[in-house]
Amino acid sequence: MNQDSDSSDQPTGQDPLLLLKTLQLLWTKKEMKKQLKEEIRRGFAGLEDPLAGLLDMLESSSDWKGKGHSLGYYITTELQLWIKEHPAVQQSGIKLKKLQARVLRILAQCPANLLDPLISIYQLHTADRNYLLGHVSHLYHKGDYKEAAILSIKLKLQPDQDVEKMCTPLLLQDKTNLVEDYVGEYPELQSKLLQILDTWCEPGFNIRDITRQYQGLSRYKPDKFNRKMLSKLVFRLLDRFNVDPALCPNVINQRHLRTLNYLFYKRFVEKTMTQENWTDHVQSTVGENRWLQGHLIQLLISYCDLKTAARWAQRCNLPKEMLPYGVADELQKLQIQERVEEATKADNYEESKKKDYYQLPIPRANIHFLQTWEETLQCWEKVLRPGQVVGIDMEWRPSFGMVGKPRVSLLQIALNDEVFLLDLPRLLEHAETEGGKEKLPHFIQMLYSDAAITKLGYGMSGDLSSLAATWPALKDTDKQAQGVVDLLTVDKQLQKSSIDWKKGSRKVDVLSLEQSNEDRGFRQPEKGLSLLVQHVLGKPLDKTEQLSNWEKRPLREEQILYAASDAYCLLEIYEKLCKDPASFGLSSDLTASLVGKSSIKPTAKKQLNKQEVLSPSGQQCKGSKKETSCRPAPISPKEFSVVCDNMLQGLGRYLRCLGVDVQMLENEDDHRKAAEIARQEGRVILTSGLPYQTLQSQVAEGRCFSVNCSEKAKEQALQVLKHFNVQVSLADIFSRCQCSK
Repeated sequence: MNQDSDSSDQPTGQDPLLLLKTLQLLWTKKEMKKQLKEEIRRGFAGLEDPLAGLLDMLESSSDWKGKGHSLGYYITTELQLWIKEHPAVQQSGIKLKKLQARVLRILAQCPANLLDPLISIYQLHTADRNYLLGHVSHLYHKGDYKEAAILSIKLKLQPDQDVEKMCTPLLLQDKTNLVEDYVGEYPELQSKLLQILDTWCEPGFNIRDITRQYQGLSRYKPDKFNRKMLSKLVFRLLDRFNVDPALCPNVINQRHLRTLNYLFYKRFVEKTMTQENWTDHVQSTVGENRWLQGHLIQLLISYCDLKTAARWAQRCNLPKEMLPYGVADELQKLQIQERVEEATKADNYEESKKKDYYQLPIPRANIHFLQTWEETLQCWEKVLRPGQVVGIDMEWRPSFGMVGKPRVSLLQIALNDEVFLLDLPRLLEHAETEGGKEKLPHFIQMLYSDAAITKLGYGMSGDLSSLAATWPALKDTDKQAQGVVDLLTVDKQLQKSSIDWKKGSRKVDVLSLEQSNEDRGFRQPEKGLSLLVQHVLGKPLDKTEQLSNWEKRPLREEQILYAASDAYCLLEIYEKLCKDPASFGLSSDLTASLVGKSSIKPTAKKQLNKQEVLSPSGQQCKGSKKETSCRPAPISPKEFSVVCDNMLQGLGRYLRCLGVDVQMLENEDDHRKAAEIARQEGRVILTSGLPYQTLQSQVAEGRCFSVNCSEKAKEQALQVLKHFNVQVSLADIFSRCQCSK
């Protein structure tokens, strides 16, 4: 028994250790809980000093040191309740200080659930602060960093501690949640911590200088302590504590630099971003930051030429001493040039767009851009009519990974013969100054909650989430929504349908479309709403304005047309599907089954049973008849060329033995390389699992097939040959093995 000197000062009353033995016996009999509680209370009443008695019991027992509800925890919480009924037992003065010294030794070992009751019982918040800080410091120097931090939080000691010293070992042990709790109630500590983390992210800073100080640290996770982790943590803390990002210039600059690299990739590699959009985003990203401007010039030299870099140097007003020699030389020769060539290219591009992409069927005069409350009244008068069908879409500025949720910049509402574009930032501004903050949210809620008005959207839950972030008054709109049709749900049904649901729609020549895209440098396959528009209406949406800066005013004409098309196409899709749902593989009661349901988040694809196979487009063909109708004409192995994903190398070798032209990804190759090879060489992709969803959207329909990776190579090969109707002869076997490795 470990007994402190003052515990023996009890001249009368029951022995705490005898009481403990009685309670331990009752504790083993779980059905005796009521009797246990009564015995604890009777025992406390019989002790000369219940507070000292509890410490005697805890010091002589160890069951409370484990996790969960131990006997020690039960006794302690019962004493906490009993003291409230008998406040006279509370101690003070020298006696209380002695008890506090004893309980601090216990706190260093006890589980989290015992901390609060013990701190309350022994009034540790009233203890000498320097004494408490000294005890926590002792724990820290013993290497008990987690325990020191938790006790500091419970006793609210953080303002008197060094935040860097306390948090660094916790970060090295990957205890970021504890770090967040440590600074959670102290804005000044939040700022200090963020500044420290940002300093560690300086380009020239060596993180090993930090880790070297904690070489013997237990549970040290060096792989988790790097700039990427620190950057993520900084952004999470900025978001959680609503701290000004300007406090962390290094992390923000690095994020902006990644954004710049991404913009260059979209513009010059994928070639899916227009010059105007790209320029807007580059200017917004770089701003007046000289460091970022310098990186911009280097990227322009890599992706473009010296003349383009010089133009941007002139635009940014960069001093010559910051410029590489070639750019400085080009800048001296540079003169203002008219954009005649660009204008000519733009005219040609507009003509090609009309041929290749969905076109808005209503006059430009029927697109209304609304910026004041008075202007919106004409919109609500027409929209809020029973029986009305409206297409709704929203646009916001791309965040490129920055802090915070996106705020909606434009709300599009399409009717049969016109489209209304609501300028939400301007309307919010007017509402603040004119005292009409509730008017617009009220009408939006009326629209979504009215079951008599059919609302069409695509990915409606995401739109409503962004709308709630923009206007808190709309936070429950998704729960109140009635009469909504999320065409994303319809799209999922179409993809799962076993019928050739493109029957009746305008046939799309995917290969010619890809070729025209290649001529213009646009290689991205259609996906999402654009792919649905292509399947149902015959041509995809032109998504080149998708990454526009939707906060910048005035909007360009291309943005206005894009925004109107995004909302209006929903009406045309819905009309066509409702007229003949059966030809698209949908049930005849399409309207009845979908209208009235709120936005449904996509669920995981169910496992196919043995009677179901995937068609090349990812659709299911059930039963032998439909399977036969899905299969193409017979071909020989020599006519069949595939690229196998790197988890299907066994299948690739087996098919090669059967005479199939096979190319296989290496183990280190990214799955997306399969799509590049397939497009360049006209091969079919063979893959499995999650990569299928990504890869099948990057090639033409029917050019990607998912196999069951749990089966052996032979069964996989038979599945592939059967699906693509490849007829193997004796002469084909091993015909490729002599020249293939």
